[in-house]
Amino acid sequence: MSNSYKYTVTERFLNYVTIDTQSDPHSTTFPSTEKQKDLGRILVKELLEIGISDAHLDEHGYVYATIPANTDKVVPVLCFCAHMDTAPDCSGTGVKPILHKNYTGADIILPDDETQVIRISDHPYLKEKIGDDIITASGTTLLGADDKAGVAVIMDLTNYLITNPQVKHGAIRILFTPDEEVGRGVEHVDMEKLGASIGYTLDAGQAGSLEDENFSADAMSIHFHGISAHPGTAKGKMVNALKLAGTFLANLPKEKLAPEVTEGREGFVHPVHINGNAEKASVQFIIRDFETSGLGEYEYMLQHMADEVVKMHPGASSTYEVREQYRNMKEVLQHHPQVVAYAEEAILRSGLQPIKLPIRGGTDGSRLSFMGLPCPNLFTGEMALHSKHEFVSVRDMERSVDTLVHLVELWEQRS
Repeated sequence: MSNSYKYTVTERFLNYVTIDTQSDPHSTTFPSTEKQKDLGRILVKELLEIGISDAHLDEHGYVYATIPANTDKVVPVLCFCAHMDTAPDCSGTGVKPILHKNYTGADIILPDDETQVIRISDHPYLKEKIGDDIITASGTTLLGADDKAGVAVIMDLTNYLITNPQVKHGAIRILFTPDEEVGRGVEHVDMEKLGASIGYTLDAGQAGSLEDENFSADAMSIHFHGISAHPGTAKGKMVNALKLAGTFLANLPKEKLAPEVTEGREGFVHPVHINGNAEKASVQFIIRDFETSGLGEYEYMLQHMADEVVKMHPGASSTYEVREQYRNMKEVLQHHPQVVAYAEEAILRSGLQPIKLPIRGGTDGSRLSFMGLPCPNLFTGEMALHSKHEFVSVRDMERSVDTLVHLVELWEQRS
């Protein structure tokens, strides 16, 4: 990075988080909320002002843009991707970001709800950020660093490369997506239009982190079919499907295979929704494991447990549905080792140690990898995601920009 460069990532980030882009898991439209396009329009305007002439927002809410190559070498076309939406877990309306200069390590009391206190004891990573400038929300909303930190990093990279043409690089495609938080972020990406062969999402946490594996994921629904009868004359007739579902849920493993007792590479089965009545009750699960084969094992276990419940109630039955959600990007990335190796070297060049972590979740990159774009995930500094305690370090975002500059240089130098 040029010593004279003035980063724009913080200024951009502070603006972007004030725009409500919360996605809606219950919507049937795409994007799930039209307000996500509000940020898309702003990004297009800023990209055009920077000098990116082809920047545009399409009908699906995607922002596409190209930083033209400035080298005579044949370099793989890179794509940098971040998502514009924020999670539905916590309000994203009326976000008021607060910049805490020269963080001292003291508790951060959020002013709009003083019961919301960000402490090192709850967020140990903050201990490493003493002396940094920290950005939080005000206590009543999430911040939106997930993933507007990634958006701001890519925008600052664009600004840097256009204003510093001495940095040689191939063509770079920019992709900003809606609806990542509801698992639909790349459903309508035009891969031919995107025209990239290597991708990197900017949606990871602590400085230096590089994620090249994630959960494989399925959604599963189990339907219990009971026998309805008037409750006044139900003796010997009624089989209440809600009670079947309740018994089934009570029988789920409690010491293993649940999110609240697993970590690292341990998988889980997680009931997320139940609905129904005496005649039919349905339980929706998300199923997760780093080994795709493990999903089938968990699904068979749930089917068997449901069968055992209905066997005890003559006339009852159960049915099952499984829907694939996403798969472990490692299955693709292991065939493209240089994609991860160059990212590790770029992190080192930015003055950090690479930290390889498995993602206990998914990213747009996991889906993109199986759509033909090998796509690991790089850090932005976003922490305490989906909560009122969300925060990000200014220096972490700046180092993320540094890493991307080194990364585009590496791909040019090695081509």
